[in-house]
Amino acid sequence: METIRKKLEDALKKRILVIDGAMGTMIQRHKLEEMDYRGQRFKDWPSDLKGNNDLLCLTQPAIIEDIHRQYLEAGADIIETNTFNSQRISMADYHMEDLAFEINVAAAGIAKKAADDFTARNPDKPRFVAGAIGPMNKTLSLSPDVNNPGYRAVSFDEVASAYYEQVKGLVEGGVDLLLIETIFDTLNAKAAIYAIKKYFRDAQRPELPISISGTITDASGRTLSGQTLEAFYVSVMHARPLSVGLNCALGASEMRAHIEELSEIASCFISAYPNAGLPNAMGEYDEQPEQTAHFLEEWAEKGFVNIVGGCCGTTPDHIRHIAEQVAVIQPRPLPVASKELV
Repeated sequence: METIRKKLEDALKKRILVIDGAMGTMIQRHKLEEMDYRGQRFKDWPSDLKGNNDLLCLTQPAIIEDIHRQYLEAGADIIETNTFNSQRISMADYHMEDLAFEINVAAAGIAKKAADDFTARNPDKPRFVAGAIGPMNKTLSLSPDVNNPGYRAVSFDEVASAYYEQVKGLVEGGVDLLLIETIFDTLNAKAAIYAIKKYFRDAQRPELPISISGTITDASGRTLSGQTLEAFYVSVMHARPLSVGLNCALGASEMRAHIEELSEIASCFISAYPNAGLPNAMGEYDEQPEQTAHFLEEWAEKGFVNIVGGCCGTTPDHIRHIAEQVAVIQPRPLPVASKELV
């Protein structure tokens, strides 16, 4: 039986795959209010729930499925589950720690249903579901207390345990790969990698592919926790990821040099899904779909990328333009590693 990793690798060698755009941007278009988030099930919940986008997998599943379908219609090969914050450490902000597992199962099921429908329509263009694993709202490498640099708000074991529960839910819900994304602290990512490996050992089932995507926070070319891009890659390559890449924080024009650098050092596939430019004074994104697509087309022509898409501010229109521009461009070939000492 052909494994999911083999299917993905075969597809990535043939063409550049397209990942979807921003979930949050699309949810905002619905202008949901507090009661929309609560639904009937949580109408008496003691704390505010507006803004808990992942909860919509339980209370407004039709909205989430429709967003997935819009991205698939636009040409996305890979869609992400609506689970960026769906582990108990982040869910604690809403006192919903015990719902983390259920949300992940539900989110994976919603995305898988949409992806399978599109694959059935066109078996020559299989669609895949990536289980989205965000960086969480606490960091292992930095202290939240400027007066106590040695203090940590959370331990490695707590982070790994939270991710383990999330991974279990995503896998049982039916995802095809696991995407550790928007990494600003590589130690958090290591906890996620550890949790993934441990889950598959414990469950005694074949390991799903892992994709890893970091975020460069400013022009220095470093992550928030201070790592250079090369150090970040070296820190996660032991996971044998299907792909490594960058997303969020920067627009495509600011991200280009970093993607070029990563494409030169990584032995796996490269992903890139930037924001729609940098936010304006109102925190909104002004870069038009054809502008974002033009940047990514150039990266593709230069041979930098294997997976492209969009992050904050991007919409199905952005993804449609990107998919059209990279459709006939050859993907970045995997580098051939030398096995001889020079």
